[in-house]
Amino acid sequence: MSQMQNVERQLREMILGLEVGPGEKLTERWIEGRFGASRTPVRAALLRLETEGLVGRDGRGWTVSPINLAELEQIAVYREAVEVAALRLTCAHVDGSAIDVIEAMLDSCDENTAREEWHRVGMDFHIELARLSGNEFLFRAVRDAMTRLSRARWLEVRDEAALGRAWAEHRAILAAARLGDADEAARRLSDHISGSRDRLVTSLANDRRGLRARGFAVVAA
Repeated sequence: MSQMQNVERQLREMILGLEVGPGEKLTERWIEGRFGASRTPVRAALLRLETEGLVGRDGRGWTVSPINLAELEQIAVYREAVEVAALRLTCAHVDGSAIDVIEAMLDSCDENTAREEWHRVGMDFHIELARLSGNEFLFRAVRDAMTRLSRARWLEVRDEAALGRAWAEHRAILAAARLGDADEAARRLSDHISGSRDRLVTSLANDRRGLRARGFAVVAA
Protein backbone atom coordinates (compact mmCIF):
# COMPACT_ATOMS: atom_id res chain seq x y z
CA MET A 1 0.00 0.00 0.00
CA SER A 2 1.39 3.41 -0.98
CA GLN A 3 1.80 6.26 1.49
CA MET A 4 -1.07 8.11 -0.17
CA GLN A 5 -3.37 5.07 0.08
CA ASN A 6 -2.45 4.57 3.72
CA VAL A 7 -3.25 8.19 4.62
CA GLU A 8 -6.48 8.08 2.61
CA ARG A 9 -7.66 4.86 4.27
CA GLN A 10 -6.88 5.92 7.82
CA LEU A 11 -8.24 9.43 7.45
CA ARG A 12 -11.44 8.08 5.87
CA GLU A 13 -11.90 5.72 8.82
CA MET A 14 -11.41 8.59 11.27
CA ILE A 15 -13.99 10.72 9.46
CA LEU A 16 -16.59 7.98 9.04
CA GLY A 17 -16.11 6.85 12.63
CA LEU A 18 -16.57 10.46 13.84
CA GLU A 19 -13.12 10.48 15.42
CA VAL A 20 -12.78 13.68 13.41
CA GLY A 21 -16.14 15.41 13.60
CA PRO A 22 -18.22 17.05 10.86
CA GLY A 23 -17.11 20.66 10.46
CA GLU A 24 -13.72 20.11 12.09
CA LYS A 25 -10.78 21.86 10.46
CA LEU A 26 -7.86 19.83 9.10
CA THR A 27 -4.36 21.00 8.26
CA GLU A 28 -1.93 19.23 6.02
CA ARG A 29 0.75 19.66 8.67
CA TRP A 30 -1.38 17.88 11.30
CA ILE A 31 -2.09 15.00 8.90
CA GLU A 32 1.59 14.73 8.00
CA GLY A 33 2.53 14.44 11.67
CA ARG A 34 -0.32 12.07 12.53
CA PHE A 35 0.47 9.57 9.79
CA GLY A 36 4.19 10.21 9.26
CA ALA A 37 3.57 11.16 5.64
CA SER A 38 5.03 13.79 3.36
CA ARG A 39 3.01 16.65 1.90
CA THR A 40 2.47 15.32 -1.63
CA PRO A 41 0.72 12.04 -0.65
CA VAL A 42 -1.27 13.91 2.02
CA ARG A 43 -2.59 16.35 -0.58
CA ALA A 44 -3.37 13.49 -2.98
CA ALA A 45 -5.30 11.67 -0.22
CA LEU A 46 -7.29 14.81 0.60
CA LEU A 47 -8.17 15.30 -3.06
CA ARG A 48 -9.52 11.75 -3.22
CA LEU A 49 -11.57 12.24 -0.05
CA GLU A 50 -12.88 15.50 -1.51
CA THR A 51 -14.36 13.56 -4.45
CA GLU A 52 -16.25 11.41 -1.91
CA GLY A 53 -17.68 14.50 -0.25
CA LEU A 54 -15.94 13.78 3.05
CA VAL A 55 -13.72 16.88 3.11
CA GLY A 56 -13.81 20.27 1.45
CA ARG A 57 -11.40 23.14 0.93
CA ASP A 58 -11.43 25.93 3.49
CA GLY A 59 -9.19 28.69 2.19
CA ARG A 60 -5.71 27.19 2.25
CA GLY A 61 -6.80 24.43 4.59
CA TRP A 62 -9.44 21.72 4.70
CA THR A 63 -12.61 21.02 6.67
CA VAL A 64 -14.43 17.77 7.32
CA SER A 65 -17.73 18.13 5.48
CA PRO A 66 -20.75 18.83 7.71
CA ILE A 67 -23.66 16.40 7.77
CA ASN A 68 -26.11 17.86 5.28
CA LEU A 69 -29.81 17.13 5.89
CA ALA A 70 -30.76 18.03 2.31
CA GLU A 71 -28.13 15.62 1.02
CA LEU A 72 -29.57 12.83 3.18
CA GLU A 73 -32.96 13.40 1.54
CA GLN A 74 -31.38 13.22 -1.92
CA ILE A 75 -29.40 10.09 -1.11
CA ALA A 76 -32.60 8.34 -0.03
CA VAL A 77 -34.16 8.99 -3.45
CA TYR A 78 -31.00 7.73 -5.15
CA ARG A 79 -30.80 4.67 -2.90
CA GLU A 80 -34.38 3.69 -3.61
CA ALA A 81 -33.76 3.80 -7.36
CA VAL A 82 -30.56 1.74 -7.37
CA GLU A 83 -31.27 -0.63 -4.46
CA VAL A 84 -34.73 -1.60 -5.70
CA ALA A 85 -33.33 -2.23 -9.19
CA ALA A 86 -30.59 -4.42 -7.69
CA LEU A 87 -33.03 -6.29 -5.46
CA ARG A 88 -35.32 -7.12 -8.38
CA LEU A 89 -32.36 -8.69 -10.17
CA THR A 90 -31.47 -10.62 -7.03
CA CYS A 91 -35.03 -11.97 -6.77
CA ALA A 92 -34.92 -13.07 -10.42
CA HIS A 93 -32.11 -15.54 -9.68
CA VAL A 94 -32.34 -15.97 -5.94
CA ASP A 95 -29.50 -17.91 -4.24
CA GLY A 96 -30.70 -19.36 -0.95
CA SER A 97 -27.21 -20.02 0.36
CA ALA A 98 -26.20 -16.39 -0.29
CA ILE A 99 -29.33 -15.19 1.48
CA ASP A 100 -28.35 -17.43 4.40
CA VAL A 101 -24.99 -15.67 4.66
CA ILE A 102 -26.65 -12.25 4.90
CA GLU A 103 -29.14 -13.56 7.46
CA ALA A 104 -26.26 -14.93 9.53
CA MET A 105 -24.75 -11.43 9.53
CA LEU A 106 -27.94 -10.10 11.10
CA ASP A 107 -28.00 -12.98 13.61
CA SER A 108 -24.48 -12.11 14.74
CA CYS A 109 -25.71 -8.94 16.49
CA ASP A 110 -27.27 -9.10 19.95
CA GLU A 111 -27.40 -7.08 23.16
CA ASN A 112 -23.71 -7.77 23.80
CA THR A 113 -22.54 -6.60 20.37
CA ALA A 114 -20.63 -3.31 20.17
CA ARG A 115 -22.35 -0.43 18.42
CA GLU A 116 -19.51 -0.36 15.90
CA GLU A 117 -20.46 -3.87 14.76
CA TRP A 118 -24.18 -3.04 14.54
CA HIS A 119 -23.21 -0.11 12.35
CA ARG A 120 -20.98 -2.22 10.09
CA VAL A 121 -23.50 -5.03 9.69
CA GLY A 122 -26.30 -2.58 8.92
CA MET A 123 -24.19 -1.11 6.14
CA ASP A 124 -23.08 -4.50 4.84
CA PHE A 125 -26.68 -5.78 4.68
CA HIS A 126 -27.52 -3.32 1.90
CA ILE A 127 -24.17 -3.65 0.14
CA GLU A 128 -24.14 -7.46 0.10
CA LEU A 129 -27.77 -7.67 -0.99
CA ALA A 130 -26.90 -5.43 -3.94
CA ARG A 131 -23.86 -7.60 -4.71
CA LEU A 132 -26.18 -10.58 -5.25
CA SER A 133 -27.77 -8.74 -8.19
CA GLY A 134 -24.70 -9.57 -10.27
CA ASN A 135 -24.70 -6.01 -11.62
CA GLU A 136 -21.39 -4.37 -10.78
CA PHE A 137 -22.62 -0.84 -11.45
CA LEU A 138 -25.63 -1.16 -9.15
CA PHE A 139 -23.45 -2.78 -6.49
CA ARG A 140 -20.96 0.10 -6.61
CA ALA A 141 -23.76 2.67 -6.54
CA VAL A 142 -25.25 1.14 -3.39
CA ARG A 143 -21.85 0.84 -1.73
CA ASP A 144 -21.02 4.47 -2.47
CA ALA A 145 -24.40 5.68 -1.21
CA MET A 146 -24.00 3.77 2.05
CA THR A 147 -20.52 5.26 2.48
CA ARG A 148 -22.04 8.73 2.14
CA LEU A 149 -24.55 7.85 4.86
CA SER A 150 -22.04 6.29 7.21
CA ARG A 151 -21.40 9.24 9.53
CA ALA A 152 -25.08 10.06 9.94
CA ARG A 153 -25.86 6.40 10.66
CA TRP A 154 -23.22 6.36 13.40
CA LEU A 155 -25.35 8.91 15.22
CA GLU A 156 -28.53 6.88 14.59
CA VAL A 157 -27.27 3.64 16.14
CA ARG A 158 -27.57 5.23 19.56
CA ASP A 159 -31.32 4.54 19.36
CA GLU A 160 -32.21 1.02 20.52
CA ALA A 161 -35.74 1.20 19.10
CA ALA A 162 -34.44 2.34 15.71
CA LEU A 163 -31.98 -0.56 15.60
CA GLY A 164 -34.64 -3.12 16.45
CA ARG A 165 -36.99 -1.71 13.80
CA ALA A 166 -34.26 -1.72 11.16
CA TRP A 167 -33.32 -5.35 11.86
CA ALA A 168 -36.96 -6.47 11.66
CA GLU A 169 -37.30 -4.68 8.32
CA HIS A 170 -34.07 -6.23 7.07
CA ARG A 171 -35.39 -9.70 7.88
CA ALA A 172 -38.69 -9.03 6.12
CA ILE A 173 -36.83 -7.91 2.99
CA LEU A 174 -34.70 -11.07 3.07
CA ALA A 175 -37.76 -13.30 3.53
CA ALA A 176 -39.40 -11.85 0.41
CA ALA A 177 -36.15 -12.11 -1.56
CA ARG A 178 -35.73 -15.75 -0.52
CA LEU A 179 -39.15 -16.50 -2.04
CA GLY A 180 -38.22 -14.64 -5.21
CA ASP A 181 -41.14 -12.23 -4.63
CA ALA A 182 -39.68 -9.14 -6.29
CA ASP A 183 -42.73 -6.92 -5.80
CA GLU A 184 -43.00 -7.63 -2.07
CA ALA A 185 -39.24 -7.34 -1.54
CA ALA A 186 -39.16 -4.04 -3.45
CA ARG A 187 -42.11 -2.66 -1.47
CA ARG A 188 -40.52 -3.55 1.84
CA LEU A 189 -37.15 -2.12 0.78
CA SER A 190 -38.74 1.14 -0.39
CA ASP A 191 -40.61 1.48 2.91
CA HIS A 192 -37.41 0.73 4.84
CA ILE A 193 -35.35 3.35 2.99
CA SER A 194 -37.98 6.08 3.28
CA GLY A 195 -38.68 5.26 6.93
CA SER A 196 -34.97 5.26 7.79
CA ARG A 197 -34.56 8.60 6.03
CA ASP A 198 -37.44 10.18 7.90
CA ARG A 199 -36.25 8.94 11.28
CA LEU A 200 -32.65 9.94 10.63
CA VAL A 201 -33.40 13.43 9.33
CA THR A 202 -35.87 14.09 12.14
CA SER A 203 -33.43 12.85 14.77
CA LEU A 204 -30.56 14.94 13.42
CA ALA A 205 -32.71 18.04 13.00
CA ASN A 206 -34.04 17.76 16.55
CA ASP A 207 -30.58 17.17 17.98
CA ARG A 208 -28.69 19.84 16.06
CA ARG A 209 -28.04 21.92 19.18
CA GLY A 210 -26.70 18.95 21.11
CA LEU A 211 -24.55 17.84 18.19
CA ARG A 212 -23.22 21.37 17.78
CA ALA A 213 -22.23 21.35 21.45
CA ARG A 214 -20.16 18.24 20.70
CA GLY A 215 -18.49 20.04 17.81
CA PHE A 216 -20.47 18.33 15.02
CA ALA A 217 -21.74 20.55 12.20
CA VAL A 218 -25.20 19.67 10.84
CA VAL A 219 -26.63 21.92 8.12
CA ALA A 220 -30.06 22.05 6.51
CA ALA A 221 -28.90 22.67 2.94
